[in-house]
Amino acid sequence: MLAAGWAGAFPLVSGLGPHRSWGLCAAAGYLAAAVAVLVLPRRWARAGSVAVALLGAVLVPLLVLLVGGQGQSEVAVIERSGELLLRHGTPYLAEPRTVAEYTPYLPGMALFGLPRALFGTDGWPARVAGDARLWCAAAFLGCLAAAAPPTRRRPGRPGRPGRPGRPGRHSASAALRATVTGRLPAALPVAALVASPVVALPLCVSGVDLPLTGLCVLALALAGRARPVAAGWALALACALKWTAWPAVAVVVALLAATTGRRAALRAAVTAVAGTAALVLPSALRSPGPLLQQVFAFPTGRGDLPTPAGSPLPGRLLADLGPVGWYAAVALLLLAGAAVARSLVSRPPRDTRTAADRLALGLALAFLLAPAGRFGYLALPALLLLLPRLAHLPLLPLLPLLARPRRLPLLPRAHAPRPHAPRPRTPRPHAPQVVPAP
Repeated sequence: MLAAGWAGAFPLVSGLGPHRSWGLCAAAGYLAAAVAVLVLPRRWARAGSVAVALLGAVLVPLLVLLVGGQGQSEVAVIERSGELLLRHGTPYLAEPRTVAEYTPYLPGMALFGLPRALFGTDGWPARVAGDARLWCAAAFLGCLAAAAPPTRRRPGRPGRPGRPGRPGRHSASAALRATVTGRLPAALPVAALVASPVVALPLCVSGVDLPLTGLCVLALALAGRARPVAAGWALALACALKWTAWPAVAVVVALLAATTGRRAALRAAVTAVAGTAALVLPSALRSPGPLLQQVFAFPTGRGDLPTPAGSPLPGRLLADLGPVGWYAAVALLLLAGAAVARSLVSRPPRDTRTAADRLALGLALAFLLAPAGRFGYLALPALLLLLPRLAHLPLLPLLPLLARPRRLPLLPRAHAPRPHAPRPRTPRPHAPQVVPAP
């Protein structure tokens, strides 16, 4: 009901058309999910309500917005940057005249706009297939799936009598039932989080921050498994999307140094820096001025045009006081960053949950104290706080149905091997006691 009230407020208070459309659909979906909890049987109530919420808050509004061609301005910016990258080798316009012509992202974000440049806009199938939101959502879910550990196949599974080593039909069906009924409830928290307004709203209207969130989660999960090179590549991809992902490098390096060793931490740092440079430098060398102006100066309020990110956060309120207030906000931002960095040195995180909490704290302070920001930016720290607690990173069970079942006693009782009786122990003969003669 709380989510339904939150979504129902958007048609009343929001001035953006995509937000109002999502609010109407999502409010109905959340209400239907609340009714499903009361109507469905108890064993299916939770799964049914989550499915109804996913349908009403994610699938239906996303389809409505895709077919209608509605979305936030970020979607058009990403798609235009992909077309510019394909044609000119750089996603930035040389002389932007309006805010809509700015590209406040690093060159890696233009990759999500390449499908639009390839599919075009002729007909609604091409419009839907090339929409950047779908590819951002696919990257987010793919990162969560990659964060799940590989399942280990245990040898010696029981099979049908008379044919050892090959599972029979009854064994396969029972294994599938055990997988569905045993592991599916573990994915309900993650599915509920996707259906919540924290993920459903940005997924439907823009989807810009979802790939960044997924890559940060994947990097933390890989670092928790002591895979520094893979974690470094995940960090490189995240840092090539937005520079707000750069603090994740320090957190992952601190986690690896505390759990795996300094050599592993150095390998992850070198991989992250080299990968980011390889992805960013070609566009940076081709248009260095537009990159600095649009990626760094414009989002912080120092560009030629004012940024539309004007939520009344502490940093923004300080920056509105003039140059002195802007420098004060930047000073507070640097002090907060130094405090978080000192905590990484003095008390480094030793598991993925603690590392995610430290990264969420640093990003929340950065968004609050930045000279320009939006309330929507805080969704990234919120997801970093929630995902490890819902899915117990790095054991993220997003795809439980595709995993192999565990070893189960699938044989009938009549054919089950009988336990061997313990062998009786023979008493050890004692040595004869010698009685001394009188």
